[in-house]
Amino acid sequence: MQLSEHDEPNFSVNRFEKMLKTNNVFFFDSIEFERIIEFYLELAKVNLAKKAIKIGLEQHPKSITLMLFKVELYVFEDRLDMADQLLNKLYYLDSNNEEIYIQKASIQSKRNQHKEAVKTLKIALNLSDNKADVYGLLGMEHLFLEDFENAKKYYQLCLVEDNQDYAALYNIIYCFDFLEQHQEAITFLNDFLDENPYSEVGWHQLGKQYLSVNDNKKALTAFDFSIISDDTFIGAYFEKGKVLEKLERYQEAIENYLLTIQLDDPTSFAYLRIGKCYEKLNNESMAIQYYYKTVHEDPLLDKGWQAITDHYYSLKNYQKALYYTNKAITIDGTNASYWKRYAQINYKLKFYEEAERGYQKIIELGNYELTTWLKRSDILLQLGEIDAAIQNLLKGLEFYPENAEIEFRLAGLYYLINDIQKGQYHLINALQEEKEYVIILEELFSRVYNRKSVKEIIAKYL
Repeated sequence: MQLSEHDEPNFSVNRFEKMLKTNNVFFFDSIEFERIIEFYLELAKVNLAKKAIKIGLEQHPKSITLMLFKVELYVFEDRLDMADQLLNKLYYLDSNNEEIYIQKASIQSKRNQHKEAVKTLKIALNLSDNKADVYGLLGMEHLFLEDFENAKKYYQLCLVEDNQDYAALYNIIYCFDFLEQHQEAITFLNDFLDENPYSEVGWHQLGKQYLSVNDNKKALTAFDFSIISDDTFIGAYFEKGKVLEKLERYQEAIENYLLTIQLDDPTSFAYLRIGKCYEKLNNESMAIQYYYKTVHEDPLLDKGWQAITDHYYSLKNYQKALYYTNKAITIDGTNASYWKRYAQINYKLKFYEEAERGYQKIIELGNYELTTWLKRSDILLQLGEIDAAIQNLLKGLEFYPENAEIEFRLAGLYYLINDIQKGQYHLINALQEEKEYVIILEELFSRVYNRKSVKEIIAKYL
């Protein structure tokens, strides 16, 4: 039997768009308008959906479904008062329409009235023939309320209605994870898999839960079952590879990561993990080859550049490490981890001014780790920039007040410029905090440490 032109899926849409182009008026029944609007909403073509709603209501002014589409767009555009007003009119026309309550709950949710939204959705639930969708909405509202136990309950009801609802399954596991109920999650997933033994997602999630309780062998078995259920499930191969790495079975891990590349487009993560495995196997040439592939695949992946620079750094090939760090900085000059490596490598090369510049840049980018302040001050001391070293440490003291490592350094620096009063002040502070760190003064400021007056102050606290 041949299909008529009206049976073709896109016939109504094509006819509607022809009408818009020609300014002619064509008649569509309300069902056609509903399909046209759904088509545009699925493609996020909101303006065309609006036109279809407008013309649809002109031709079918009493269509509740078309008016509900209008409400949906009002909600999408945060025109909540207008959506509310239209819903109130629709309520008097058809108070038993579940979609009215669902849209009402959506408005309440957007207004952060999540408890009210739950009450409204429960009314919709009693009117609904498709309860799974409403269960999902109830689960989401309970997530907003951080009521994870009830959220779990409603998402579990979604699975009862549809055991292929993996969004619900993921949300259930999210609740278990948030509540740190890993053993309970394992029990739940085992029960689910008893009923659905070929659920690749179920086995995958079970494997991740076993990882949470450090049971690598059971995790590996779960990922194997996930692959048996679906031998194209890339996520299972990734997770299996990570477990095999933990078990130091690096060659097998490589094989699993390579399978993900064969099944789908290569990813920088897969290349990076393969490189790490080869490095563990002491195969330096293959390791660096895959690190190069990592940054070629995703030049913005900082872990890729870090792997390359760390590789050369560990081999004490500081010139190459610096070369690739500079390349990384050229691509993303706001990444503090790149500048940290830049500073460390330049220090190894005894390029102290560049190393200091690196640590200064780290601070400018908002990285205020204690070691950053300390290392920068030590380099400034080596460069003879005493005042700059003092200002750097005073700023660091704002973030780490009463820190002995900073205080001993400040004491030494102030003594160097013969500001004895401030030197004594910081020395006493340091000794009161952590007198064992006096070795800092001995190693970095030996001349100060050997002063008679300084020795006397130290003796009082040791």
